[in-house]
Amino acid sequence: MELRHLRYFVALAEELHFGRAALRLSITQPPLSFAIQALEQELNAQLFVRDNKRVSLTEAGRAYLVESRAILDRMEHANATARSIASGKLGRIDIGFTGSMVYREVPQIVSRFFEQHPRIEVTLREMASAEQVDALLHRQLHAAFVNLPFVPDGLQGLALLKDAFVCCLPESHPLAEKTKVNLLELAGDPFIMFMREISPANYDNVISVCRQAGFEPQTRFAARQWLTIVALVANGLGVSLVPRSIARSKIAGTSFVPIGGTEAFSSAYLLWQPENKTPALQNFLDVAASALQP
Repeated sequence: MELRHLRYFVALAEELHFGRAALRLSITQPPLSFAIQALEQELNAQLFVRDNKRVSLTEAGRAYLVESRAILDRMEHANATARSIASGKLGRIDIGFTGSMVYREVPQIVSRFFEQHPRIEVTLREMASAEQVDALLHRQLHAAFVNLPFVPDGLQGLALLKDAFVCCLPESHPLAEKTKVNLLELAGDPFIMFMREISPANYDNVISVCRQAGFEPQTRFAARQWLTIVALVANGLGVSLVPRSIARSKIAGTSFVPIGGTEAFSSAYLLWQPENKTPALQNFLDVAASALQP
């Protein structure tokens, strides 16, 4: 059975006139008559009663009309779904992010994407940067917001806006009220650092900034998240250097003071694997690129 036979049958069942049905289908009457005969022979059932005056449906024909309409509707839905996915109007994308990204551009990008592409399902998964890179390479994520200073091999990336490091101090710290802090003034303070095995880039960045200032930071605690670091600082357990965006967390008991005499930035990227790029992902990347314009 061919799908066009169902279309021919439905047209004739609705028109109950071979001439009108053929005109509707943009064919002549002989191919329509032949298709109906072939369909009845294949089904071994009479679908129409026809004589010189009229055409009418048999009981089998009425039942077959209900099922045929459902099949054609389902086929049209399948076609529309395929077209929507191919154009990026429908689909699903899985996106990874680190916890600190909620204080950067990620919420703005995702919200704008929801507004422009409401029929695309987005799943967000909080993961460490290294885990996200591995997931991208194994096609377990479509895109990832990571804290890295470079784009890893096999991936492509879009740089997020610069996020300067600032001093994160307890409110009770003698330097907490200053407008700027020379890092060398913190040489004697215990530092709370990012765990290097979780994010080598964040750890190495802070170490490098301190060495440029002329000292080696004394690490007291190592944490897995920026917010954990800030919470430890708030409890007076040490000082740290954190991205300026983390100040938006507004954790009580902390003071965020710009670094004087030098600038250092926390690098971050939106990454994806080019071989796993779907139309829906391309739309997400377009929205992100627009949102990241300076």
